[in-house]
Amino acid sequence: MELVWLGDAAAHEPLLTGGKAAALSRLAAGFRVPPGFVLTTEAFERAPELIGAILEAAYARLGHLVGEESPRVAVRSSAADEDGAATSFAGQHETYLNLVGVDEVVGAVARCWESARSERALGYRRHHGLSSAEPAIAVLIQHLVPADVSAVVFSANPLTGARDEVVINASWGLGESIVGGTTTPDTIVVRRSDLTVARHTVGEKRRMTVSVPGGTREVDVPALLRSRLALSDEQVVAVARLAIALEEAVGHPVDVECALAGGELFLLQSRPITTLAL
Repeated sequence: MELVWLGDAAAHEPLLTGGKAAALSRLAAGFRVPPGFVLTTEAFERAPELIGAILEAAYARLGHLVGEESPRVAVRSSAADEDGAATSFAGQHETYLNLVGVDEVVGAVARCWESARSERALGYRRHHGLSSAEPAIAVLIQHLVPADVSAVVFSANPLTGARDEVVINASWGLGESIVGGTTTPDTIVVRRSDLTVARHTVGEKRRMTVSVPGGTREVDVPALLRSRLALSDEQVVAVARLAIALEEAVGHPVDVECALAGGELFLLQSRPITTLAL
């Protein structure tokens, strides 16, 4: 099985679709997950020469689903042992955003596969005692959320271990600037008991990732937005509720990536908090 769609039962299996995609697939029925499909670990192992035809048909179907002839997509690596309780693989494999057309997607898939064998990823595997002989990797292709604001959210405080706090890091644009550590986001600590803000620190937010033809670019945040809160009070509550609901759904504290676009909140990733004693 070389390709499966998010939300299908087959896509729930990490050995087939990788930890990242499998987690999203299991959550797609109950949360707003952007539609997409997964080029499986079996495709990585057996069918690299067929990916052009496979991706062309799937990309056309995705366009039909979202009502766009040439949809903008995110192409993200999803290793079979990624986003587990002990290892997240955060930043170890490649992600490509705002790609349009089958040719761009095929090229990104090939680079994602290559990243599984990069010295950085193999070194991470060795450090965590994982096999580096022939890492199995799937690739997730999703409709791109054109984020006005992105957030990384923890359903428990990852620094203090407090289970009664939700911690939100939020900034303008796509989430790569937060994840990559190139901007200082707003930090909001929310009390779980009543969803009120316990602490709110305004980050400098000097850099943001935006979509440009063929991908993304990191640019300066306009001066007027740097000291402005990225999330409204209502959005803070919505983001905190999302993290709490995800924790309740999977049974453990979670590290969540989400995006707000056009007033709607989208779930982009959910994984265990690996720095927290579960």
